[in-house]
Formats: sequence, C-alpha cells, structure tokens
Amino acid sequence: MKQKKTTPIQENLYKKWFLVAPGVWGIKDIMVNVYLIHANAGNHWVLVDTGLPTAAAKIRQVSAHLFWPQTSPSAIILTHGHFDHTGSLKKLAEEWDVPVYAHYLEAPYLTGRSSYPPPDPTAGGGLMTLLSWLFPKHPKDLNGRLLLLPEDGSIPGLPDWRYIHTPGHAPGHISLYRERDGVLLTGDAVVTTQQESLWSVITQAKKLCGPPRYFTCNWHEAQRTVQKLADLEPSVIASGHGKPMKGNTMKAALHRLAANFDTAARPSSGRYVKEAAVAGVNGVEYLPAPNTSQRWLKVGAALALIGISGLLYRYTKKK
Repeated sequence: MKQKKTTPIQENLYKKWFLVAPGVWGIKDIMVNVYLIHANAGNHWVLVDTGLPTAAAKIRQVSAHLFWPQTSPSAIILTHGHFDHTGSLKKLAEEWDVPVYAHYLEAPYLTGRSSYPPPDPTAGGGLMTLLSWLFPKHPKDLNGRLLLLPEDGSIPGLPDWRYIHTPGHAPGHISLYRERDGVLLTGDAVVTTQQESLWSVITQAKKLCGPPRYFTCNWHEAQRTVQKLADLEPSVIASGHGKPMKGNTMKAALHRLAANFDTAARPSSGRYVKEAAVAGVNGVEYLPAPNTSQRWLKVGAALALIGISGLLYRYTKKK
C-alpha cells in the first residue's frame, strides 16, 4: 500500500510536538518544554506549564491537531511559577477561561504578593547561569484565577495522576506521576540537559542533571527531592528542559545523581549553597547576602552576550 504523503503544513506541525508516552505529548519552546495530557476519564485534556510568551501559538496549533474539537483544556497545572514556565499563562488562561492550579507555596508568586528569590549568576555551570541576572523576576498576578491543588496529592481532571511536592528549585515546585506506567513529569526538579550551558540548551544534549543552578534557592531540599524521585523508579522522565529519557539507563543515571548529589549537582559556590533562602505562604522571608563577585560576573556576562550576538550576526550575514 502506498503511504500517504504529508503536506508541508503537517510536517511543520509534527516538528512542534513529541510523544512522551500514551496520552502524553510535549512541545519544546526555545529552551523549555510544556506538556499536554489527555484524560482517560472524559473527553478532555490538561496543559502542564505554559512556556515562554512564544509558546502560546504552538500550544494552540498542537492542541487543535490532537484534541479537536475540544481544543481548550479543562485546566492548566503549573509545576512552578518561574518566568520560562508561565510566559503564556495569562494569555491562554484568559482566552480559554480555565482555572490554573499550583501548590499553595507557589501562590505568593502567582498572585503578585512576592517575587522569587533572585537568580544566582555565581552558581557556575555555564553562560545561562552568568546571564540569569537578566531573567524576569517579577511575580505574576492571575487576578483570582489561581486555585490551589488539593493537599491529598490528587490532580483535578487527571484521576490517573498524582502530584508530588518536589521543592528546592522553587518553594512550591511539584512533579506529576502516573503510577500505572511510571511516567514522571519532573518540571525543573531534575532536567535532562545541562541547562546552565548555552551549548547544551542549543544542542539539547541528553544528560540527567539536578535542577538548574541559577534559580535553585534551597539545595538541601533539592537533594531530598532528587532522592524522592529516584525512589519512585520511574520508567520515563520528561522534564522542563531537555528531551525525555527512559529505561534502565535513565534509572541508573537518576540513582547516581541522588547518590552523588553534592558533586554532580550542588554548586561548589554560590549565593544559596551554604545558606538557603527561606520562603513561606506569604513568599520570601529571608535571603542570604549575594556574593561579592556578582557585580564582576554581570559585567563578564554582558560582554559575553555582546560577543555571542556579534558572532551570530556575522554568521547570519554570511548565510
């Protein structure tokens, strides 16, 4: 039988999403992933995180292809509220008129009450860390649309899934787990590429890593979180950054990360390494002092950014 050819429009659409597991799809938006989950019970789906502002159009296109005519989700679930996971949040939530669910410890950063602990450009690992002082820091205000996740770990609209509180990278960070087949959406609790490195971000080189250093404000909790995830023995990990990983190779890497967290994930220096930020139900309560080298790192990062911009301009001009 002759295989039916796909149109250029279809081929372009297929490049925008990837299959994680039955009923779970991902979309990569520049440097961050969002996930779409179809619920077995009832004809609806749920969106997990919303990426950068550029993600909205991709999410609309893919959801229309996968779920038509039910192109709007029943809810948006947030793993946490950092800028790269909430860039399209207000636009999509208002357009679809759907609730947004998050852990109660994320509420201050989604209702305008508090900014997150500032990023740490001294945590090392690569250019993304150096540039992190430029990342947006202001809280979102969802204007009464935010709902808190139930404390029993259940996820509204997803009876086959449960959430796990996985703090460290953010106070109310959660991961989503489907126990029947071991699918684990980790957000930024662990990631599958070295997110601190611009080269790894560009190439999406697979490597199971701890949470991105520049935003992780409590390394003690981050370590406990990685051990908690390793204890689940997941079959598939799909994270906020990087490509999905699965099988025994992934499990072994996750256990190695948990066992060697101090050398494999925790920075040797940085603002939050010796002393964690303290955050509660009202937001940030205490911040350790920034490193004295932070000012010079900002200057170095700015010069590096100018240099990279020049190289990209020359490359584009040649092309």
